[in-house]
Amino acid sequence: MKTKIYFLILICSVLGFTACNLDEEPYGFYSEDNFYKTEGDAKAAINYAYATLTYIEYSRALFFIGDMPTEIITTKGDASVDNRALNTWRIDNFDTNSTLVNFFKYSYIAINRANAVIKKMPDTNIDQSLKDQYLGEAYFLRAYNYFCLSRNFGLVSMHYGVVETLAQTAAPLAKDMDEIYDLMIDDCKKAEELLPVYTTPIMGRTDRAGAQALLAKIYLYAASAKKNNVPLYKDMNKEVNTMYEEAAKYAGRVMGLDTNYPQSTYGFENDILKIYDVENFAGKENIFLMSMDRTGESEGQYSKISKMFLPYIDGATIWLKQGDTNTYIKSHDGWGEYRTEIDFYNSFANNDKRKTYLIVDKIYNQNGTLNVEWKADGSGKIPYPFSRKYIDPNFDGDKTSTRPFLIRYTDIAMVYAEAAGPTTAAYSVINFIRNRAGLGSLAPNLSVDAFREKVYEERKFEFAFEGDRMYDIRRWGRIGDIKEVKDAGLSESQYTFYPIPQSEINLNPSLR
Repeated sequence: MKTKIYFLILICSVLGFTACNLDEEPYGFYSEDNFYKTEGDAKAAINYAYATLTYIEYSRALFFIGDMPTEIITTKGDASVDNRALNTWRIDNFDTNSTLVNFFKYSYIAINRANAVIKKMPDTNIDQSLKDQYLGEAYFLRAYNYFCLSRNFGLVSMHYGVVETLAQTAAPLAKDMDEIYDLMIDDCKKAEELLPVYTTPIMGRTDRAGAQALLAKIYLYAASAKKNNVPLYKDMNKEVNTMYEEAAKYAGRVMGLDTNYPQSTYGFENDILKIYDVENFAGKENIFLMSMDRTGESEGQYSKISKMFLPYIDGATIWLKQGDTNTYIKSHDGWGEYRTEIDFYNSFANNDKRKTYLIVDKIYNQNGTLNVEWKADGSGKIPYPFSRKYIDPNFDGDKTSTRPFLIRYTDIAMVYAEAAGPTTAAYSVINFIRNRAGLGSLAPNLSVDAFREKVYEERKFEFAFEGDRMYDIRRWGRIGDIKEVKDAGLSESQYTFYPIPQSEINLNPSLR
């Protein structure tokens, strides 16, 4: 009974419940008495750690905190107070904002589940290759969640082991950003050593290329943030150019540039629409793709992400044109929560396929005749041009297989380009991406700084609506350029990081 009480106390404190009945059976954690004895148990443990990422409150938060505070999207007028606060930078709301609270909370739940695997897996009597794989995935997940936390909240508390008692929930803040990055880097390197590269990507799981990709992103983030004098990062002991070199090295491994780390599983998709085909879940771009499928029984197992991007038209099936073809695919309409900013839409080059193919301004009937359209003067029946990166033609009512893209190959190729600077290989990467979008190549012979600026700008269009923009803005030290931040008169100390939620400080006073 002692173990059960410990687990229940942890749930109360991690989930922030104000009251908890110790007579109830605990949920959310497995008892050490009946777990990790078989390969099925071990697989269930790592799946349990991954499952945190599919919680509704977590998966939707990716867009609310990754795109909503930027020039990419806005929200509807009758959105919740918390979502409007993120959109308009109402920082007086941030320490109790439910989106931020949930993202923080579920990140730590994922870390604790990963720590449980790291603790128990070495002593599990299963096939060594499976043991290595699951342990490597746990190291990846711990690093991934600390990366998400530190990018958003700055210094956060460090949990190096499983939280099993109430006292263990009171871990202090990291002493500096180096402590967080040292853990993430070490975890990713361990994951790289332990994990294989899958012959075919596995939806919702990661492999060696995923660990290398995450490590490349970690190094690039720190390098650029320190270079741009972002608070906390500018005081790191790590040297900027060395971190850029490490970012290029690990991204290069993902790209197959290092013959000691060969892989042919991941690469560029030539067809930009194929990247976002929900049936192409094993596509070459998908290094780490959230696991959701329309056959699931509850939301989280299936997805409603598409409903967030699509506007409400008339409650009926709508038809969307496929690129320049005369082929049309069906979709439901939606709730209009994530709305494209018109100035951003207008900032695309008119011939950019990431605009003409992936943002919808016309809806058709099944026979291909025009039904309704968006018009700049507001007279159209589509309220805003919307992203079609999340469309499932085989939707089942509200159930879809649309999934957030957590790490995709193009991201890592652009990490390589930015880190390496204007080398022949880096130019080749950016020019492929631009040419795939129907654009011309970059001007040759750019300086290092000018080339990186072009990569930064290209990322805005390439990863629009994928919950990524805020992190590029933050690591480049440009939050102060956001219109709403200027209008609110916020200082650097106010906008650089989100505050740690007050509910977490109440549970752990050492976070003050």
